[in-house]
Amino acid sequence: MFGVITGILISRWKQIFGQTVVHFAGNRYAGTPSPIRSNSDVHNIPKYPNSIIHVKNTSHFVVSAFIDHRLNKDIRVISIIKRNSTQPLYCIYCNNTQGCEVTAAKIEIHTDHYGFPYGASDVLCQGKYTDFATHVAISADEHSDINNLGFLPVKNSRNKESFMYNFTICISSLFGNYNNVLQFAQTMEIYKLLGVQRVVIYNTSCGSDLKRLLQHYEREGFLEIVAWPIDQFLNPSAGWNINVHKGDIQYYGQLVTLNECIYRHMYQSKYVLLNDIDEIIMPYKYPNLELLMESLQHEHKDVNVFFIENHIFPKTQFDESHKFHRPEWRSIPGINIMEHIYREPDRKNIYNPTKMIINPRNMIQTSVHSSLKHIGQDYRVPFDVCRIVHVRTPLQGGLTKEQLFVDTRVWDFEQELIPNVNRVLQLSGLLKSEE
Repeated sequence: MFGVITGILISRWKQIFGQTVVHFAGNRYAGTPSPIRSNSDVHNIPKYPNSIIHVKNTSHFVVSAFIDHRLNKDIRVISIIKRNSTQPLYCIYCNNTQGCEVTAAKIEIHTDHYGFPYGASDVLCQGKYTDFATHVAISADEHSDINNLGFLPVKNSRNKESFMYNFTICISSLFGNYNNVLQFAQTMEIYKLLGVQRVVIYNTSCGSDLKRLLQHYEREGFLEIVAWPIDQFLNPSAGWNINVHKGDIQYYGQLVTLNECIYRHMYQSKYVLLNDIDEIIMPYKYPNLELLMESLQHEHKDVNVFFIENHIFPKTQFDESHKFHRPEWRSIPGINIMEHIYREPDRKNIYNPTKMIINPRNMIQTSVHSSLKHIGQDYRVPFDVCRIVHVRTPLQGGLTKEQLFVDTRVWDFEQELIPNVNRVLQLSGLLKSEE
């Protein structure tokens, strides 16, 4: 019987993936199989709107749940697992009318965790009728009372082939007193001109001025703000290096939110861009992202992950013409990226990190600078075709202006960008209208 079932699963796997290449790296813990148990009392399932739920009697947390149509319609629960405290976990998945079923869970801890105790993970729920589930809970006890569990809604029930957005940006881990208003407004308005229709930010906290700007973009429908109260559950690190920034989890759970964002927009957006709040994935050979991706996909039909090189524009070096040193922006906190047109050269023998443009329907697990597990091929886009404009503290602070490259790509947006930035600053109450 086991051989027959295995044969069916292998056949199903081939039907899903065909001859595509599946790249992966991960740790898997498989719980002991449990008999399925039905429970018809589902009318009072407690539903939690929180974005993070503690799994009782464990050190673990769950974030959100999605049907994975690529994996026999398993329920994939985006989770935070304490890596040295794994234990058997159970899935209780329910339909609002047909009852609940219990199965042993499989835990996949992502390989990139930067050495922190807690890591981004997937808890996989397999069994009958998972594709009919409306809610799921994870428990350390297969006999748990459903009235004492925190249930997550199961999303992505439909496998869509048409999308609300062409391009969505996932920005993770906004925290502290980050108040870089001007750079954020300029970045968002440039992205609009490049063809982005949706931006998602996972917000723990930010400065008061930036909060007003975020609220404007949210009212406008361009920005989706996901509450991310990770500091109420763990001691998050403010960096990626555990030797420098201590804590329970890397960079306020950045790896968790990036993966969550991919699944959240898997059937809403044709492409997803994974980059930081102070970065712009900028096409150079094409005027916008749509034409860039049309060309790249035409030339690389089997590619689903496109790596874009990061290039630093030091905020300490200013354009000498001062043409964009605008008086109305003097009172706005943050960096004016229009003034920083000098780009650092690549350093020999030092890896230049990348960010990604992906087809989310073929991404399974991601890290910050690379994919951990995806379907199909990947491709590093030449820097003269597309690169990241990243205005920040210099990495090569000893270089003189003459040793930097002049790169005025952001000036191409001058005519529309300046009035658009002024408009959003005025609507946010951060810039007074001219009388």
